[in-house]
Amino acid sequence: MIKKHIPNTITCLNLVSGCIATYYAFQADYQLALLFIVLGAVFDFFDGMVARLLHVSSPIGKELDSLADDITFGFAPSAIVFSYLSSFHIHLVWLPFLAFLIAAFSALRLAKFNLDERQTLGFIGLPTPANALFWGSLIVGLGNSISTLPYAVWMILAGVLVSSWLLVSEVPMFALKFKTWGWKGNEVKYLFLLTCIPLILLLGIIGLAAIIAWYVVLSVIHTVYNKQ
Repeated sequence: MIKKHIPNTITCLNLVSGCIATYYAFQADYQLALLFIVLGAVFDFFDGMVARLLHVSSPIGKELDSLADDITFGFAPSAIVFSYLSSFHIHLVWLPFLAFLIAAFSALRLAKFNLDERQTLGFIGLPTPANALFWGSLIVGLGNSISTLPYAVWMILAGVLVSSWLLVSEVPMFALKFKTWGWKGNEVKYLFLLTCIPLILLLGIIGLAAIIAWYVVLSVIHTVYNKQ
């Protein structure tokens, strides 16, 4: 039956997009690398949806999805950061390789997600696509400006450590899943969506990184508020 192979084909397109993004990252063509990460995110969004619509979900599809995600949202952004750090004149030649912590912690995050039954309506820790989009858009949008700062390398490496921790942290983060379309119960989701538009319009490509940062901050505020 052809339809049972459609979701896995879309997942493979996600994986191939990640491979192409990685190639362009190593070529220091960060814009095309980000473009293929975004394309991979589109495929990642539709593979699960198509599987549910066609009623052809399978354990193989779930495992394949995680493998594809670690390439597109783990290895590709690692390659972007590695290539960017390699452009600096650094005496400690091993420092850029710390960028691959993103790939390692993305794999850990995906493995946890597959086993964690708490993440049906929300996330525990930063989703890998969000982390990948943050790094891609940050380097594309602010790479030239960051490189002029006196401690640019250490700032990027600090960001790698923080984002790696966020991937596997126990910080609850909301998902854009709606049981109903009313305002009540969806306040944080609508607030987030409404603020995304001006951020993109005002900041351009760097607005995407700002949106991810805002998503993390809003998730923390929402969690603290709910605990009160």
